[in-house]
Amino acid sequence: MNRESVLPIVEKYKHHRGGLISILEEIQSKYGYLPEDVLRVVAELTDRDIVDIYGIATFYRAFRLKQRGKHLASVCLGTACHVRGGQSIADEFEHELKIKSDGETTPDKEFTLETVRCLGACALAPIVVVDGHYFPHVNSGQVKEILDKTKTGLDKVELEKDQRIFPLEVNCPRCNHSLMDKDRLVDGHPSIRLTVSYGQEHEWLLLSSLYGSYTIESGYEIPADIIVNFFCPHCNAELIGAWNCSLCNAPMVPMIVSGGGIIQICSRRGCKSHMLDLSTTKVE
Repeated sequence: MNRESVLPIVEKYKHHRGGLISILEEIQSKYGYLPEDVLRVVAELTDRDIVDIYGIATFYRAFRLKQRGKHLASVCLGTACHVRGGQSIADEFEHELKIKSDGETTPDKEFTLETVRCLGACALAPIVVVDGHYFPHVNSGQVKEILDKTKTGLDKVELEKDQRIFPLEVNCPRCNHSLMDKDRLVDGHPSIRLTVSYGQEHEWLLLSSLYGSYTIESGYEIPADIIVNFFCPHCNAELIGAWNCSLCNAPMVPMIVSGGGIIQICSRRGCKSHMLDLSTTKVE
């Protein structure tokens, strides 16, 4: 990996507030992880010590120093999951994928398998998370089915066949700045970039801009049933409207649709409630 491939990324963000994190995000998006030689180039170009670069890369769980596969499978071994057979599920994943569950990746780079201590969804134990999709009450006999579903596509969106799926462009309802990230595609379209927080975690979140798709990318695993706080990455205002979800009563998150209207999504992880109103742009 040469210096010239890293220089444009560094130049793009070096004068931005929090620019180093944006640099590392884009490098990871491009290569799938943060290679050591690239981090050394970043240290040189930003005039920082390599120890400082590694400090940031290891502090945020969103960053990876080892190459991962196309799909990440996480088996929970927290107390509730462990007593309900979590280890046997991890063993079955190891058997099917022929790798260890310590972060090892299959030779074809298709799957990375890891175990985690708690996903914060004990009522759903034993639980497995694959690419952000939660599988509750899993047993060993379901492992192959989960892997097969992952290979064919979880919540696969057929753009050409489903007329209910269409792209939207949205702005912050507070500062009216565009929330679209044209450099980071989700479902093949520019993503919606937001900042989110839950507990002590504070990370980025990318939403699919396709209305009807539930695909997301995030800096960390968000436990099921948790209510997440959403913020504009530009003005840092919290995005919270006057309405609650009709299904779970969690606050709805409003965004302005370019051209007029409001799209609202539920702030509870796992709830798929959303509302699209193209008749008004009023947010209380």
